Amino acid sequence: MGKIKHAKVIILGSGPAGYTAGIYASRANLKPILITGINKGGQLMNTNEIENWPGDINTITGAELMNRMYQHAIKFQTEIISDHIHSVNFEKKPFYLIGDNNQYSADSIIIATGANPRYLGLEAEKFFKGRGVSTCAVCDGFFYKGKEVAVVGGGNTAIEETLYLSNFVEKVHLIHRRDNFSAEKILLNRLKEKINNKKVILYLNSTIKNILGNTFGVNRLLITQKNLKKEEKELNITISGLFVAIGYVPNTNIFIDKLQMENGYIKVLCGSHGNYTQTSIPGIFAAGDVIDHVYKQAITSSASGCMAALDSERYLNSS
Repeated sequence: MGKIKHAKVIILGSGPAGYTAGIYASRANLKPILITGINKGGQLMNTNEIENWPGDINTITGAELMNRMYQHAIKFQTEIISDHIHSVNFEKKPFYLIGDNNQYSADSIIIATGANPRYLGLEAEKFFKGRGVSTCAVCDGFFYKGKEVAVVGGGNTAIEETLYLSNFVEKVHLIHRRDNFSAEKILLNRLKEKINNKKVILYLNSTIKNILGNTFGVNRLLITQKNLKKEEKELNITISGLFVAIGYVPNTNIFIDKLQMENGYIKVLCGSHGNYTQTSIPGIFAAGDVIDHVYKQAITSSASGCMAALDSERYLNSS
């Protein structure tokens, strides 16, 4: 490790929250450093279609949107460094960070480290990961052209993955543990069309009991389905791949015991007098999926990144 690199503001993460924070902090002449983390561009890099980004009438890909945000941050001289922070010291100022490549210090920090896909927790998931179990249809869907696959989940991500896969696979088996979906109505209307056209087979009140296969990969799913009387029956589904879309886990492990947290999410003030994004330590702010377990939209992440930059600017001006 060489010399410690210092900045007024260091932003951790390169999703919508991180890049937006970079744009606003740069425009405030704070000369921020943005450290990308392992997943440059965040979850949106795996999103095939975005059609609800305000002002973009035409559908765009997540990769396109993130590249535009990256270019926007660069335009205002945000210094962007590819590194991964693995430990922090928030007990004294300036705050101290250790990355894989460098050491850093900062007067203020904005945490926008995002989230990673949640798994079912079955042993077979680990065994078949990369051999039939995936969390990204955009990344891996191509390998299942003309085959039957399954998607598990009931939110926007699960329905989006199902719709995407249904365009080129033989059939999608959609498995959901409840009898209603939390996804947007426009997506559910499209799903209904796919069900009517027999491209999607729906299993409600169903859970995956086991994932089965051989050395070549996944070939079957055992699921348990409940009827209206709560009676259970076991179903055996022949598939070539399973896409898990049951939510996300915030990337906050390195902040455990450093900041106040709740269920893995960083707690922020959320006050009515500004300083909305401040964590339990003054000068450290958080934005995006690390604080949001409800909305989980690119636009809300971006908005909180803006707020974190403004909160950081106010903090630095008053300290």
